Amino acid sequence: MRRKITDKGPLSVFLYIRMQNWGLNTYLYGPKDDLKHRLLWREAYSPDEEGQLRTLIAEAQSRGLRFVYALSPGQDIVFSSSSDVTLLKRKLRQVSDLGCQAFAILFDDIDHSLCQADSEAFSSFAHAQVFVTNEVYRFLGEPPVFLFCPTEYCDSLCSPSVSKSPYLQTVGEDLLPSITVVWTGSKVISRKLSLDNLAEVESVLQRPPLIWDNLHANDYDSRRLFLGPFKGREPQLRGHLSGLLLNPNCEFEANYIPLHSLGSWFRTGNDENKGEGKGNDMCEYCPERALSAALRDWMEELNQPLQAGNFRFLILDSDCKMDCRSIFNTTGQEGEKKRLNQSGQCHQPPPGSRSGGGSRDQKGQGRGLCSGKGLLSESQVRLLVGLHYLPHEHGPSAQKLLQDLTWLKSNCHLVSTNNKKSPPQVEEWRGRASRFQSLCEDIAQLHCSVVGGANRAVLYDLYPYVWDLRNMALVAKAFVCWLGDSTLGSWKTCLHWCGKSTGVDVLGMESEPWVFKGGVSGEVQMLLPIGNSSELFTHPPPLFPTSRLYNIRPYHGKDKVRGTSGHTSTSHPDIIGDRCLGPCLALCPEYGFILEDELGVCGCVLGVLDVRSFAKRCQASWIPAMRDKYPLKSGNTQVRMSCICKQDQGEYPDSLLYHFPSQLRLDALPELVDISVSRTLLATLLTALKANGSQGVFCEVQPTDRQRLEFLTKLGFLEILRGEARSREGVVLGRLL
Repeated sequence: MRRKITDKGPLSVFLYIRMQNWGLNTYLYGPKDDLKHRLLWREAYSPDEEGQLRTLIAEAQSRGLRFVYALSPGQDIVFSSSSDVTLLKRKLRQVSDLGCQAFAILFDDIDHSLCQADSEAFSSFAHAQVFVTNEVYRFLGEPPVFLFCPTEYCDSLCSPSVSKSPYLQTVGEDLLPSITVVWTGSKVISRKLSLDNLAEVESVLQRPPLIWDNLHANDYDSRRLFLGPFKGREPQLRGHLSGLLLNPNCEFEANYIPLHSLGSWFRTGNDENKGEGKGNDMCEYCPERALSAALRDWMEELNQPLQAGNFRFLILDSDCKMDCRSIFNTTGQEGEKKRLNQSGQCHQPPPGSRSGGGSRDQKGQGRGLCSGKGLLSESQVRLLVGLHYLPHEHGPSAQKLLQDLTWLKSNCHLVSTNNKKSPPQVEEWRGRASRFQSLCEDIAQLHCSVVGGANRAVLYDLYPYVWDLRNMALVAKAFVCWLGDSTLGSWKTCLHWCGKSTGVDVLGMESEPWVFKGGVSGEVQMLLPIGNSSELFTHPPPLFPTSRLYNIRPYHGKDKVRGTSGHTSTSHPDIIGDRCLGPCLALCPEYGFILEDELGVCGCVLGVLDVRSFAKRCQASWIPAMRDKYPLKSGNTQVRMSCICKQDQGEYPDSLLYHFPSQLRLDALPELVDISVSRTLLATLLTALKANGSQGVFCEVQPTDRQRLEFLTKLGFLEILRGEARSREGVVLGRLL
């Protein structure tokens, strides 16, 4: 999840600048994708790698920052092996010779068991770790900063408890007193840190711990991002710590607010220790004020263009990840608050400079591309932060989104056709639905602004997250619109899902955030009838982002279906629409959804809830209506009539319809290059079908249409019937709901 050493230099240098400006004083180097940090820890660095590390160390020191080099040998080290201990010393000596004066040995997230040789040499796992750590510490000349991360590094990992853990007791008694022990709190990702907990840990370890804070770490969930302020840690804690390390988001640009607010927390603690501002509330750390201050500074940078000579010229692949863990300790200098000024223009093309397809007319040429000239407003940035806040807490916008969707689902019976409730209750539902849809539209506009924004580095780091939430908001908005517009009278199935809890309800205060994955996007997904079908929602973003705005809405009677140019008849302009879509739109319009962009309709999906009853209704009403509309006056008309009469009449066996009673048809214009929008459109229909009791859906695809077959297969559709078994050539694909 983190970048390799050869890519780290410019990113880390810019991080150093920010840390220096915000009063942070220490950088800990421990990227998991540097194979020589963990997997190949025994191997020495090559001359080129030495040069990279030397530059990082020297640059940090030139800015008054401490560079801590971390090594993780715990996965396969043989503690009793003199060869392994020698290799460990050699590796750290190599880094020491590059100018590094601070080190860390990490034994987190490894197996507690010892090999036979170690079991014979040491009385316990803790004794083995402590022996090697002390040996290396003495070998390096007892450097002033030397960190030890234990295998039991939080309350929940201690057996049987913090105060009674034999492992921690051994560490506290036998680890040399000048070595600092790392701790994460009550959990791996702690919602809050308490003085009582730290006092207990300090007593067992016989030294103040250094907090390794995972509050903003997002490497455990690819759909989550944490842009909220440093929170849940009172500045008074600093007097009981030897330092605090913040493990940030993998994405570099996502850490502006976390690190900025951490600097505010640090400075507040310094002021309190000096006795400055006593009795003045403004001198107390307030996460909301820290967030506002960080937003003010970030806004200037967000709308600055990418610059030549800036570190960001390297951020040219969308997989750019942050590799560092930045820390401060309580002995460091405060640092002067500065603004980061930028100038110049990047010579590299932005990621959205190619559209991948043409537009429908001359008026639309050039639209939908990432122009790189847009400005993000402060309200949009606040919306962005509110939707990607903290692991145990949603921001205001996310809370509103989830609360309204839950309420609208639970009360959808108020707008059903057989509802007897009073108009005020109906108006309340429609009012909340309107506000919910407006918020979804704001999310779509946020996506557009991020893609079209001036700062391309921010685009690369944040795009996958705003894109994912944009798609989820499209489905949720269309679902709510469908609930309000549908003429169906039964909502029993929908009501059955309204009891589902969201992630915040499931997590509570004492659970780890990875218990429920996906963040706001995942919680919105789980509130939908098809929320368990992850393959419909989890897929990589498009290679070339587009700022085109999309909307999905139910089909309306005023929508017109026409044939394309060259395929229509002047005497019968509706014949293409009647032949292809007419039965579905006439007999079950409530399962039709339209995809629009700024230029108009660009796709549609149609569904049939019950194919058996649909076929009977076609025979009873649709076909007679078509005979009246297209009288048999010529051979060509007769051919057209024959085609219309055969549409959707199926020849599907009962065994298929028993498991897959519903049918769908998906159409989109060739220029629709964002395939995720087609997925979202299809997911919208499946949501509606599932909400009214469908247990499976199928569609028919021509065997030569490889693109459509591949598209549906990736969404969980499987081949259930081939043309040889019937008179038609199409391949029938189906999936259970």
